[in-house]
Amino acid sequence: MKLFIQIPCLNEEKTLPDVLTTIPKKIPGFSSVEILVIDDGSTDKTVAVAKKHGVKHFVYHRANRGLARSFSDGLDYSLRHGADVIVNTDGDNQYPQADIPKLVEPILNNEADIVIGDRQTATIQHFGYLKKTMQKFGSWVVNKAARTDVPDTVSGFRAYTKDAALRINVVNSFSYCTESIIHAGRNNMAIASVPVTTNPPTRKSRLFKNMWQHMYKSGKVILKSYFMHEPLKVFLVPGVSLLIISAIPFVRYLVLTIGDQNPGQHIQSLLLGVALFFSGLLFSVLGVLADLIKSNRIINENILYRTKRKELDE
Repeated sequence: MKLFIQIPCLNEEKTLPDVLTTIPKKIPGFSSVEILVIDDGSTDKTVAVAKKHGVKHFVYHRANRGLARSFSDGLDYSLRHGADVIVNTDGDNQYPQADIPKLVEPILNNEADIVIGDRQTATIQHFGYLKKTMQKFGSWVVNKAARTDVPDTVSGFRAYTKDAALRINVVNSFSYCTESIIHAGRNNMAIASVPVTTNPPTRKSRLFKNMWQHMYKSGKVILKSYFMHEPLKVFLVPGVSLLIISAIPFVRYLVLTIGDQNPGQHIQSLLLGVALFFSGLLFSVLGVLADLIKSNRIINENILYRTKRKELDE
């Protein structure tokens, strides 16, 4: 079996040597360990440093395309070059690479399609109370959307089987972490978590400016991913609710106008009922249409998966 370890990088010349020198050269269960560096438009000596440390596999982005695109391009490259298992780690040396054998163990034991390194954020000293609380709450939200039980949903330290990598499709441009979990969970992939440690921080995140921006961007990704997988529920629940509520002003109009010599003075109830009724009807129709689009998306994903497998088998 061949293991590919992919490292998305953006100006990581200072920290990349620590990552590369600590990656195990041999890992039980694999005949070879290959390292892939995805250069996401670096303007420093990231590529030169990687080559100096013996890296032979590269994906080049002439301009910065973001972490999500780098992750996806890394998966594609690894699969095309014969990867049976793919590990994703970070170029900032956040994760101890010595934990890679532990990360891939559930896959080697046929217990999981995807394994996520649990950083045990509650124990990380440089995380403040608010950040720890938000991390816990964010993971809870993602797990509800994905129907999973992953302790650390934003951890980038992950391992994928070949089949899982073929099925992962990331459509947002921010990050792959939460979207890929929701996609995997909704497609009934087996997801496992293993506890890992973290190294002291080497720099601030380049993915977001502060925690609030991270929450905002992550929230958009979670909502969009959930809408993609549960469109009928998202639209039909408010639609049916509005249809039921619309009956209240209609009944009020009827009660007030019985025997009233001037029923026109209650026309506002009738107008409100009509507005609520057609709003509910619109939401319900949108729900049905969105559910049909979801069915078409599932068919397209299956076609894409079969196409990828055929290309790899040729």
